[in-house]
Amino acid sequence: MAIFPPHPRSSQPAEQQRPAASIPAPATSNAAASEGIRAKQLADRIRMRFAQTLVGQVNLREALITTMIAGGHILIESVPGLAKTTAAQTLATSVSGSFRRVQCTPDLMPSDLVGTQIFDFSKQRFSTQIGPIHANFVLLDEINRSNAKTQSAMLEAMAEGATTIGGKRIALPKPFMVIATQNPIEEEGTFTLPEAQMDRFMMKAVMTYPSAADETRMLSMLASRGTDVVDTTTPAQNALSIADVDFLRSAARRVHVSEAIMNYVVDLVATSRGAGSHPIKNLAAKVRLGASPRASISLVRVGQAQAILNGRDYVIPEDIKKFLHEIMRHRILLTFEAQAEGTSPDQIIDSIVETVPVP
Repeated sequence: MAIFPPHPRSSQPAEQQRPAASIPAPATSNAAASEGIRAKQLADRIRMRFAQTLVGQVNLREALITTMIAGGHILIESVPGLAKTTAAQTLATSVSGSFRRVQCTPDLMPSDLVGTQIFDFSKQRFSTQIGPIHANFVLLDEINRSNAKTQSAMLEAMAEGATTIGGKRIALPKPFMVIATQNPIEEEGTFTLPEAQMDRFMMKAVMTYPSAADETRMLSMLASRGTDVVDTTTPAQNALSIADVDFLRSAARRVHVSEAIMNYVVDLVATSRGAGSHPIKNLAAKVRLGASPRASISLVRVGQAQAILNGRDYVIPEDIKKFLHEIMRHRILLTFEAQAEGTSPDQIIDSIVETVPVP
């Protein structure tokens, strides 16, 4: 339920509300149709891998796949023991790229992450030793345990796609994706992620406890499999290649985004800042800082990824709303009064969705 009175909207269906000029034409070329079919087949191969290692958590699985196709990074938050690490390892092993896991601790230094220069006495010169962040998929486990200096090194890698070692810029491999995890209940020995670092994550997925049926299926799968650990040393059977990931990303970028969809995205994000075509009354008392323009970019990129996964070469409003909470929840900062009242960013986003008219 929304925490603010929603703006009255027309009772017409969304398709009737959309202006005729803004409705994108359906795909007519054989190339566009074949791209959609191939994209769905590749995504299904990843889903098959998840079915072998993870029970339930369908929304997390789709968020990981969509973020990879959209070319972003994802932050996964949950209490301990809900298979955050397993989900990240599953995505990495479903693609035949390099994978590294970094267990973040307070004493982790930037050189431990990005690499350093070591003096070779035999050759009387420095040699560069790259760190574990130089991989296609990097799992930063418990990222909020790393100190501010290390988080700054992570920020450079996520933002620039490169690291600097000894004054030399070294590009990261492509594709490059960071999957970070954090536990919200632990405070001792943790460092709050700065807003700039949080904004670099395209999505923030929140995992919840599995249902009783899913937990029973999990125990049954572990009993039959005989091991609790996902083997990350070798890719899964029928794993995607790096070329497949490049295809998915390039195909998503070619998806058409109409002007009406772009205006809808801008309206959603602007409403979180207290502006927009239908501003929410008294939002300033709840929200201290709204979503940044990077949220608009993420919404469009994720919308394109959702469209190609559904076999379309154009974006519809449902593609935008699919992961709206994951894209905006970590970009909306609440006031102290709202936090004291128990208001959550998801409630603010619900009000935004109800208020902003769908094109």
